[in-house]
Amino acid sequence: MRYAVRAEQVGFQYAMISDHYHPWIGQQGNSSYVWAVLGAIASSTTYLKVGTGVTCPILRNHPALIAQAAATVAMLMPGRFMLGLGTGERLNEHVLGQPWPPYATRAAMLEEAVSIIRRLWQGDQYSCSGRYFTVENARLYSLPEALPPIYLAAAGPNSATMAGRIADGLINFTPDAKVTETFQANGGTGKPRVVQYNVCWAEDEQEARKTALKICPNVALKGPLGQELAVPAHFEQSVTAITEDDVAKVIVCGPDADRHAAGIQACIDAGYDHVHVYQVGPDQEGFFRFYQDNILPRFTESQGASGATATH
Repeated sequence: MRYAVRAEQVGFQYAMISDHYHPWIGQQGNSSYVWAVLGAIASSTTYLKVGTGVTCPILRNHPALIAQAAATVAMLMPGRFMLGLGTGERLNEHVLGQPWPPYATRAAMLEEAVSIIRRLWQGDQYSCSGRYFTVENARLYSLPEALPPIYLAAAGPNSATMAGRIADGLINFTPDAKVTETFQANGGTGKPRVVQYNVCWAEDEQEARKTALKICPNVALKGPLGQELAVPAHFEQSVTAITEDDVAKVIVCGPDADRHAAGIQACIDAGYDHVHVYQVGPDQEGFFRFYQDNILPRFTESQGASGATATH
């Protein structure tokens, strides 16, 4: 909550918050219940827009419950909440004992879940017996005047195609231009395109590299492995061969303002019109001051690009 307040104070326009049951590795520490934290953020901020990055509404969370939770948060922060959805990671979604389906099944479940959420947001009593979900005599009595947009996470062509077709916006965690192109070619033209940008600010680059490797080596994992590992210990075992150089390729480390700004510009050039900045490590206040003084003015004055802190 404090980080959201500071983000608003220094000039960030929006923030993303992950919806996890576990951290990726134990060193990352806390993994709080996102809907409680969102309530606290709603009461402590004024204009900061906030989205889940991302909620998985197919296993641990039933779409009928996510419809209610998102509607309530949207009432607490009118016009400021975005519901980010995705197919999830086994790390978080296996905890109730359900089998972990392959991607194609999870994608079909997600599409059905989105339809249920949108249907319940219409405000009347609703029942359905779908391929994956059952809803019986459900009605949402607390609804915002303006419904929140739904963004879908996509890292490849299949998800990007579905996002363009059924979502109000796109979320990606790497600045892949092909994903934005596919999204726009399949109905996403004119819709927001959001990307996460990983940094580790510190006064010394070597210190930042060490911190990034210690706190967030998982971002250097390649391929679909991150969606398949079940517990933090498995991530910890998988990242043992990752080096500082590996992490520095995907996390901008150190105090060089030009490098930080160039990375944001690369995101914009790849077709993303919203960039949220994930600061790895404990010195959040140093990061806020650095971006307030050296980075945000370059974009808010010249291009109107927006950024945010992501709290994990």
